[in-house]
Amino acid sequence: MRLILIRHGLTEANEKHLYCGSTDIPLSVAGIDALKKKRDEGILPDITGLRVITSGMKRCGETLALLFGDIEHETDTDFREMDFGVFEMRSYDEMKDDPQYIEWISGDNEANIAPGGESGNIMTARVIRGLGRLTDDGRGALVVTHGGVIAAIMAYLFPGEGKNRYEWQTGAGGGYEIDTEAGTYRRF
Repeated sequence: MRLILIRHGLTEANEKHLYCGSTDIPLSVAGIDALKKKRDEGILPDITGLRVITSGMKRCGETLALLFGDIEHETDTDFREMDFGVFEMRSYDEMKDDPQYIEWISGDNEANIAPGGESGNIMTARVIRGLGRLTDDGRGALVVTHGGVIAAIMAYLFPGEGKNRYEWQTGAGGGYEIDTEAGTYRRF
């Protein structure tokens, strides 16, 4: 199966280095400009015949429209970013002395649950459930989603590479084209 994963474009939260998962925000002006440039460079994969899905968040829908036009697509909330709970829309600098935040980022970052939110493990289980529905379908898919989601999928599909979530991250508007049968991928 052919699977294309694209990370949404830049948002103001990305530019300000804020934890942003469940907050539904649009792309920033810089994000829109960068996606238009990427589209015009002609380096995006061909999506003909693929099922098209977004996480349902504004930033993903806007990214899809900017890169591929106003095309029919589905929404699957299993492909939403991690919910950062009480840390949502806040920066490290703002929270670096907050005991609750320090406890959350210390130790096992995948298992620690953000108060009022999710852990990396909970988010990954949700994402892999969504991925299972895609691979059961067998048609192939383009999923416009979030950095953490893409990293979780790549770590799941390519465990032998030994990369952690952060090593699989792509830049805004970037992504991976994957051949799940061959076990290969191309980063773009």
